[in-house]
Formats: sequence, C-alpha cells, structure tokens
Amino acid sequence: MRSAAAGTPGPLTASAPESEAICWTLLRRYGVVFRKLLQREGRIPWLNLLMTYRRLEARGEIRGGRFVAGFSGEQFALPEAITSLRSIRKAAPAGTLVSISAADPLNLVGIITPGDRVLPISSNRVLYRDGVPVAIREAGVVRFLTEASIPEQWKLRQALIRRTMPPQLRAYLGQPA
Repeated sequence: MRSAAAGTPGPLTASAPESEAICWTLLRRYGVVFRKLLQREGRIPWLNLLMTYRRLEARGEIRGGRFVAGFSGEQFALPEAITSLRSIRKAAPAGTLVSISAADPLNLVGIITPGDRVLPISSNRVLYRDGVPVAIREAGVVRFLTEASIPEQWKLRQALIRRTMPPQLRAYLGQPA
C-alpha cells in the first residue's frame, strides 16, 4: 500500500491485487461489508474497495444487496454470511452472553451501533446478549447500555469480568473442558 503523497497521512491507495486482498480480508472478518463499517479500519478508501467489490460480485464470488438494515449505500457479503443472517433473523433470542475485548475487530459499539465508541484497549470489554451490546467495562468501570434489574446487572457484570475460554481453545491448550 502506498500513501497518496509521500510523508502525508492521507488515504491509502492500493493496486488491483492489493485492493482485492483487502476486500477478501474484510469480508472474512465481518461477513458483510459496507462503508460505515470501514470507520474502524482507518484510512481505507471506500471508493477503491467499492470498485473491487463490484468486480467480485460480477464474477459471482460475493453478493451485493441490502443485508444490514439501517445503513445506506451498497453492501457486499459472503454467501455463507447471508445464510447465517437469515437463520439468526428467524431464531428466537437465546439470551447468550458473549464478552469480547474492546480491541477486537468485532467491537463495533459506537461505529454501527448507537452510543459512544469504546476505546480499543485490550483491558476494556464489551458484553453482547444475542449480538446486541448490553454492557461495557472501561477503565474498570462497568456501564450498562440497557435497562436491567439489580440481579441482572450482577449477572452482566460477572459475564464482563469473567474470562471464559471456548471448549475448542481449552482443548487446544490441553486444559480440561
């Protein structure tokens, strides 16, 4: 990747192969890509990627359309992401809690969800319930994004603080499941 002018921190430009590699990386990371999502990615120019996404769609490798409601402009998705989105839309909420580091690329609080951004520092955490952010821990302080009773707040706070490992990672590390 090259800068627009040497020594200036302008938008990055890329050749066609570099642009395609960036497009595939973003698609594999998010499943669905649109302009607003790239705010987290920094200085990647949407216009350069848009041409590449259109080319990939014309070749039948990805799909274009409206996959995420509430965002204008073109959106592009992997075929398997579309299937997952449809199944999630049809499923009843299970109440599944997932806590991630705020430095994780999946931290989209304040980018595609309403509210303030959470600084991408590894000690900061974001808690999701069924994919919706419900609580944040920043600088050791827990902030709730939804109304919750006192017992529910305790449960959410514990889910934020607790560091659970998925069974696959436990098995890989040789720890009991």
